[in-house]
Amino acid sequence: MTQTTVTLNNGLEIPQLGLGVYMIDGDAATEQAVGDALKLGYRHIDTAHAYQNERGVGAAIQKSGLDRNDIWVTSKLWPSDYGEAKTPVAIDKMLARLATDHVDLLLLHQQFGDYLGAWKAMENAVNTGKVRAIGLSNFDGDRLDDILTNATIQPAVMQVELHPYFQQQALKAKLAAVGTKFESWYPLGHGDAALLNEPVLVELGRKYDKSTAQIVLRWHVQSGHIVFPKTTNPQHMQDNLDIFDFELTADDMAKIDALDKNQRYFEMTLNQQKAQFESWTPAD
Repeated sequence: MTQTTVTLNNGLEIPQLGLGVYMIDGDAATEQAVGDALKLGYRHIDTAHAYQNERGVGAAIQKSGLDRNDIWVTSKLWPSDYGEAKTPVAIDKMLARLATDHVDLLLLHQQFGDYLGAWKAMENAVNTGKVRAIGLSNFDGDRLDDILTNATIQPAVMQVELHPYFQQQALKAKLAAVGTKFESWYPLGHGDAALLNEPVLVELGRKYDKSTAQIVLRWHVQSGHIVFPKTTNPQHMQDNLDIFDFELTADDMAKIDALDKNQRYFEMTLNQQKAQFESWTPAD
């Protein structure tokens, strides 16, 4: 079973399917989940300072016996880490928590605070080898324009809500010129039964002897998206990995593309996000 990769705009190849550790509570549970995933063949882990479980990720990688360079690690800076002076310190603390000398992909987690200062510091971290690629999570509008206008290194990745009901076509078109690749959170529509029971997905599941979730993950992969569904269940990890032994046809893909209805599940307003996200500082 050959897993697939996506080539970023800096030439690096990122594994398309990974494990997300958002809402895995604590380092011990995270270490167990990441260790199980690595044993199954996962080579991409997505974490963040805000998740408060980076140490668990680092411990699992250290204990895996795998070469660090064979595992892609993504993490994210919270707005409290942003600033040309603050971000280098935050990156060093992140590396210590992860017990590594580099992060493969570093994202700005939210579009608030001194994101321009943080971006400049992240560019410097790429130049010094502490970070291999940089990108954004949850940026749009004027905040995204600020980054694109002022960046020396353009975003390699944009991580946003992305699934068959919300396909981000306008944002994709905006970022096509700089070659930014898309990573999906809520790749299965936040587990929405309406989405996972869509007749077209049920039909394709029968056709390929796969679950509707596997059909959606396969659609993501063939659409060029990077996905990292969260689970602590090794069987679910294996199920999510079992999408590389079949291929959807162009007609199949078109049927799923036609499900797009610009429906998001995360509905906090920008002002609500700003109030909540800027008032919190994750522990080191």
